[in-house]
Amino acid sequence: MKVMIRKDAKGVLSAYVPKKDLEEPIVAMDRPTMWGGLVTLANGWQLDLPAMPADTALPITVEAKRIAVADQD
Repeated sequence: MKVMIRKDAKGVLSAYVPKKDLEEPIVAMDRPTMWGGLVTLANGWQLDLPAMPADTALPITVEAKRIAVADQD
């Protein structure tokens, strides 16, 4: 799914999923640079982000995979 990753003026990372009209803060990351690992959104969703350079400019739209968890819809 297409996901836009951005950082606000306070430095908080968030993910926007246009198809679901959903924007949630990123609350946890598997890797310090975020890219190429799982991120967890405030609503509990986990997204597998593609591998990209650590200095990738934001905002950016990427193709991410939502990881299914038993209690998610």
